[in-house]
Amino acid sequence: MDEQTKIELEAAAFRRLVQHFRENTDVQNIDLMNLASFCRNCLSKWYRTAAEEKGIEMDYDQAREIIYGMPYSEWKERYQSEASAEQKGKFKEVTGDEA
Repeated sequence: MDEQTKIELEAAAFRRLVQHFRENTDVQNIDLMNLASFCRNCLSKWYRTAAEEKGIEMDYDQAREIIYGMPYSEWKERYQSEASAEQKGKFKEVTGDEA
């Protein structure tokens, strides 16, 4: 496979992942972190880092809007629920951080 085709396939897979996250708003970020050690916010940070490596100025909020499909504050208000004690405990176990 040539490099351009590989890049196009990777980009298509990335777009599908972002679309999947947008369509599955019932899946909470804390659940993603607990199961996969990454979430929508991580993906936003990686997107921003990639942009900056290409010399493109982008702040975290801009990257989040690209991943979430709307401003993060709006997504949070519409879809984010309070994490349970169990979710918070697992998050601390997995990441070492407080949820």
